[in-house]
Amino acid sequence: MTLVRWNPWQEFNAMQRQINRLFDEDTLSSAFVERSFSRVPAAELKETEDAIHLKLELPGIEAKDLDLQVTQNAVYLSGERKSEAKTEDKGVIKSEFHYGKFQRVIPLSARIQNTNVTAEYKDGILNLTLPKAEEEKNKVVKVNLASAG
Repeated sequence: MTLVRWNPWQEFNAMQRQINRLFDEDTLSSAFVERSFSRVPAAELKETEDAIHLKLELPGIEAKDLDLQVTQNAVYLSGERKSEAKTEDKGVIKSEFHYGKFQRVIPLSARIQNTNVTAEYKDGILNLTLPKAEEEKNKVVKVNLASAG
């Protein structure tokens, strides 16, 4: 019987190779990626005294392919990025673009007047101005301070 010195780093290297193999892009099927990772538009919220300003990044999507609904407490957005029909006789096409349907619900930190929302869509950026409800604008909260002592 041969005596072999144990090297703990060898096991870590083997585990690292297995993890790399698991996430190798050739191993992952595109169907698995599409089911597992939903692509939603990036959002940016800015709240002022009078309104909430919401900016959504929607490159390559036409306004007609978007469905936007606003309640007093949330913004619901859904749409579809349609793939371009390309024909090519030779070569390999690799695309990191994500096509298909998406949806996103963005809860709002204050109640808004959903009947007075304004929207502007230009260059793949959707800007929404969501005016706050009157009771939210003038909302003052009394804070009781306990004396330390």
